[in-house]
Amino acid sequence: MEDATTGKIVREAYGKIAEGGQGCGCGTCGPDAKEFAKSIGYSEGELAVIPDEANLGLSCGNPTALASLKEGEVVLDLGSGAGFDCFLAAAKVGPMGQVIGVDMTPQMIDKARNSAKMNCIENVEFRLGEIEHLPVGNNSVDVVISNCVINLSADKPRVFGEVYRVLKPGGRIAISDIALLKELPGQIRESIEAYVGCVGGAMLVDDYKKIVEAALLKNVRVTVKESSACINLNTEDPIARAILDGVGDIDALKGYVASVYVEGYK
Repeated sequence: MEDATTGKIVREAYGKIAEGGQGCGCGTCGPDAKEFAKSIGYSEGELAVIPDEANLGLSCGNPTALASLKEGEVVLDLGSGAGFDCFLAAAKVGPMGQVIGVDMTPQMIDKARNSAKMNCIENVEFRLGEIEHLPVGNNSVDVVISNCVINLSADKPRVFGEVYRVLKPGGRIAISDIALLKELPGQIRESIEAYVGCVGGAMLVDDYKKIVEAALLKNVRVTVKESSACINLNTEDPIARAILDGVGDIDALKGYVASVYVEGYK
């Protein structure tokens, strides 16, 4: 799939999610979102500070925990969606810190901004933009986080080049994402539904690490958290169902796909 086509498809799909439509793909839609978040590493205390409307069940880990955020830090969230991790990060860095969320979907940006306004969260802002072309200044960010988003990019080297650019010297990354344990079957690799569902665009774990290192980040570590399809077996979501139908069943998909944590420093 060409980059422009991929971006358009992803933007439209996640726009529908923001508006309350079908199409979660990666994660769990609806009322099960809170339980899903707890199952992948978010505590009750953390979820209590996040507006309910920001939890769309699109996570594959808890990057804010990996980041060990400190008061006063500037945090950038790549693909911030409805603001789920941004709001948690805002609570951790405190009023002297700042959190910037970047997302390419206007509906997500509107949803996140409305949540921030309604909940009087003032140390977070949301910017419309692409993670391959970040609307963020050079050497301005202490920590870059991201949650199940970079796999959606058709130009991952460009993403990490941008990450390096915006990080302050000594800054760090704490990324939760989806990667592959082995190459996907051809019908899944070429599936639009699988791409939007955080599977088709994923790369092998070793290749992921090489791309991060090629961006000149240091002490890079890619840790396989668990073999996971990031899809509920009983999901009624059409994107997720298409992925499962293509590979056969959830257990087969788990043999290919894993949640990973990615760490590194500038």
